[in-house]
Amino acid sequence: MALTDRIKKAGRHVNQNEGLIFEESVPGKRAFDLPPLDVPAVDVRTALGSSYVREAIEGFPEVSEIEVIRHFTRLSTWNYAIDLGMYPLGSCTMKYNPRVNEFVARLDGIANEHPYQPQEISQGCLKILQLLLSCLAEITGMDTGTLQPAAGAQGELTGLLLIRAYLSDTQGKPRKKVLIPDSAHGTNPATAVIAGYEVENVPSDARGQIDIARLKEIVNGDVAAMMVTNPSTLGVFEQNIAEAAKILHDHGALLYMDGANMNALAGITRPGDFGVDVMHLNLHKTFSTPHGGGGPGAGPVLVKKILEPYLPIPMVAEKNGVLSLESHRPKSIGKVRAFGGNFGVLVRALAYTLAYGPGIRQATEDAVLNANYIRKKLEDVYDLPFDSPSMHEVVFSDARQKKNGVNTMDIAKRLIDYGFHPYTTAFPLIVSGAMMIEPTESESKKECDEFVDAMRSIAEEAATDPELVKTAPHSTRVGRLDEVTAARKPVLRWKPKENSRQE
Repeated sequence: MALTDRIKKAGRHVNQNEGLIFEESVPGKRAFDLPPLDVPAVDVRTALGSSYVREAIEGFPEVSEIEVIRHFTRLSTWNYAIDLGMYPLGSCTMKYNPRVNEFVARLDGIANEHPYQPQEISQGCLKILQLLLSCLAEITGMDTGTLQPAAGAQGELTGLLLIRAYLSDTQGKPRKKVLIPDSAHGTNPATAVIAGYEVENVPSDARGQIDIARLKEIVNGDVAAMMVTNPSTLGVFEQNIAEAAKILHDHGALLYMDGANMNALAGITRPGDFGVDVMHLNLHKTFSTPHGGGGPGAGPVLVKKILEPYLPIPMVAEKNGVLSLESHRPKSIGKVRAFGGNFGVLVRALAYTLAYGPGIRQATEDAVLNANYIRKKLEDVYDLPFDSPSMHEVVFSDARQKKNGVNTMDIAKRLIDYGFHPYTTAFPLIVSGAMMIEPTESESKKECDEFVDAMRSIAEEAATDPELVKTAPHSTRVGRLDEVTAARKPVLRWKPKENSRQE
């Protein structure tokens, strides 16, 4: 598709804005007309209690059925989705989820099962949990784990609680500090604090790697663990990770790995083989489950044998070929999520894993290839702050464009005019004006080329007509907002006052 055609397509229906449904309201309109009751009426106030019943909802919109349908259908056309085009969001791994995985998760014998039904009729579901955990342990090089955590952040907390329990049990104290590289995910320090630890930063060196010399200086008997994101948020692999693990282990500390970027490693290398003691995976990123909209997610935690006694209960156990949920584990940290986690998400992840099999390596290689292809095509027009080899994502900065007053947010908003979802802006924090791009393995060379063409065109615009970029987007129904005011003085409710919206 020519770039001009892409812009035209992205800007379709720009003249069709949509107000609030409250603004369509006309007194007396109804979207339904129920027939008269043919059974005795029930006094709702008596049945529920008068304090729980209201006569009407004040200000509730009164519209016809067709107005409701058209309103929400028009709103749906405002949405961007992976079914429409590429999501270059770095760190998020927003890739296409094969429909067959969705089909499997919706099979009657899976979707309609109840988590607390008798175990004798739950053997199939328990087998799914057992097999998925086995696959994930093999892929990561770990010994076992838990599928309970509902997201990566909860997986992080679970992992640190396991470390805390292990150290308290084996060393008599949980220790005081958790080390976190400045290139780690932002949830890591918050997780450490919630788990009861102080946080100490580990700086990156000139190549974006963990500063090993500094690490040697700060590791002591107070350090419980280091939480490392590998590949880091810079999109580079920590080449000294095995040495870092040895430094920690020599001081009785453990190594935690944030596995959110496993899309760059699956099938190629295993964290357990380079010294990781505990890690989480984001199944809703690497292993094909719905991503975005607040969930559901899954953040399984995989561990080495030393942490197995402390895993959350219940755990799937097998005896004489019969599967059950085992809860008698005296050293367990207890439950972190009801049942076995978000079961439907786990089913999708298993379907994805079994469908790929050894081919999961090819998916990883394609993701890395796409990121490096984009890097090579753009590095002459955008600043590359670190020269270390890129993995599944590449991080540029807006340093060149800033000379003309254009920043990463401006470029991201202009990208919308070209029909692409923006990349991740201003992250990681250690790169000023960061532009974090992750094409994933989903995208073809054609789609990557269109993205490259758009980014190169924007770089040219930033140099020759910066105001065009600074005022973007121009093709959307809503233009650039006052983001500071929107954040500090949000209007969250509509209230009628002379036919205008008021706080």
